[in-house]
Amino acid sequence: MEQTHYKVYSYRWAMLLAFMFAIAVNQLLWITFAPITGSAAKYYAVSDLSIGILSMSFMIVYIFVSIPASWAIDTYGVRVAVGIGAALTGIFGLLRGLWASNYTLVLVSQIGIAIGQPFILNAITKVAARWFPIQERATASGLGSLSMYLGIIVGLALTPYLTIQWGIGSLLVIYGIVSVIAAVVFFGVARERPPTPPCSPDQEERSLVFDGLKQILRKGNFFVLMLIFFVGLGVFNAVTTWIEDIVRPRGFSITQAGVIGGLMVLGGVIGALVLPTLSDRYRKRVPFIILSLAGATVGLVGITYGASYWLLLASAFVLGFFLLSAGPIGFQYGAEVAYPAPEGTSNGLLLLMGQISGIVFILGMDGLKSPTTGSMTLPLAALIGLMVLGVFISTRLRESTLLTGNVSR
Repeated sequence: MEQTHYKVYSYRWAMLLAFMFAIAVNQLLWITFAPITGSAAKYYAVSDLSIGILSMSFMIVYIFVSIPASWAIDTYGVRVAVGIGAALTGIFGLLRGLWASNYTLVLVSQIGIAIGQPFILNAITKVAARWFPIQERATASGLGSLSMYLGIIVGLALTPYLTIQWGIGSLLVIYGIVSVIAAVVFFGVARERPPTPPCSPDQEERSLVFDGLKQILRKGNFFVLMLIFFVGLGVFNAVTTWIEDIVRPRGFSITQAGVIGGLMVLGGVIGALVLPTLSDRYRKRVPFIILSLAGATVGLVGITYGASYWLLLASAFVLGFFLLSAGPIGFQYGAEVAYPAPEGTSNGLLLLMGQISGIVFILGMDGLKSPTTGSMTLPLAALIGLMVLGVFISTRLRESTLLTGNVSR
């Protein structure tokens, strides 16, 4: 296939699929305990917050590891850096299964998996830039984000059923075996770069990672985008972490909580396929970011106040469709407006904002929930207010010159 006079290779899809598998499994291990918070708390004889910390550990670790991971991605390349993340995911995923009965050792394993997370997630736009032409990159980034959502949806929907059928110990062993398989597949398939670049030199990254950080923080569009990710990704992290606690006071079971959470991410899967593709087709990012945030706000309102199971399912789907589809478009937009900073650096900064806000929102939701009923309506209403603010802020974004073909140096 010829793209102008630059060749793209069909092997880019094999590379992307192996990368997606590693992402999906890492996110599966992150979200494992969210839909079974109450059952896991009883199993380990700890509080709900202690179980929440198993998920929140990923966000805490990310704050410290994100920049070194981005540096490794931009310095040593995709195969080495993502390989580190895949190896840590496989090793500690298996250890978590072997140590399943001990909360402290499970937490240690979670931290090990969490260290691997930024080495994988921060490479989404790097893989897209290295293997795909500019007009396919939002689609490639969307598929990378799609794999995040697939891992989460499997964790949310399947975990409650496996817990009921086999117990928490066997569940963690099964997930550990899958994590080893994902690492082996990545090392067997991954290549650093195609034989020839898929684009012209002015569409590739130029800066070293720390120079890129200085450049990025001076760009107004990127700063606004960071605020948007602070709100949007923080909301997603908080809602998925507390999904069972959100619906339990309304009388719903762990399996129903899993279905609600799973449908939210299923909506995100569909949204990540549809909206980034339309963004590439129309060569626009900003209108789709605004649309995504506005639609996600409507879905969050339904999650907050919905009393019926079917309304919660519909609201979860709407929230996921719009909120999660904003991710890949935002990542690609960030890479474009941050040019010539490396993609790993821009990707990592955006994810970092969501991890910081995720910690704040998770703790805030636990602290503001009703002490008598456990209801989280009040903290969810606060998140709605932040989402409305995010919609307003997003209107200040301007299209990237890289996408429109007016790159200046």
